[in-house]
Amino acid sequence: MYEPKSFDDLKAGDRVALSKTITEADGALYIAATGDFGPVHVDEAYAGATRFGRRLAPGIMVAGLCTSILTSELVGTIGVSIEDRFWFTGPVFYNDTITFEVWIAEQYDETRTIVWEASARNEDGLEVLKARATLKFPRKKVAA
Repeated sequence: MYEPKSFDDLKAGDRVALSKTITEADGALYIAATGDFGPVHVDEAYAGATRFGRRLAPGIMVAGLCTSILTSELVGTIGVSIEDRFWFTGPVFYNDTITFEVWIAEQYDETRTIVWEASARNEDGLEVLKARATLKFPRKKVAA
């Protein structure tokens, strides 16, 4: 089981990479949980008539995988997200295998924040997502 790191255990440059195949089940669960029934995600005929030619996996679901990897594999769940920015640079289709690379780009001791970035690429090497976000960690407890 992953042990969360404290702010002091982290450093700029720490990184992790992980791959995941985006399945129909992933999309169905996300769509059911969020109510995001956009036709490009659920209607094959509609999606087939778009420039993509087939259904897309929900982009924000894919973005959420970056934060999941950050907390489960790199920093733990102690920090709180205070800003998230995502750029959807390419389509993600069901059954695509996406490789996520997540890293700590900056670390600020005075505010106990880190800025993390991510890049995601499909199995053909096409970048499909970029991210940059800020995570704030609690202050150290002062001994009484």
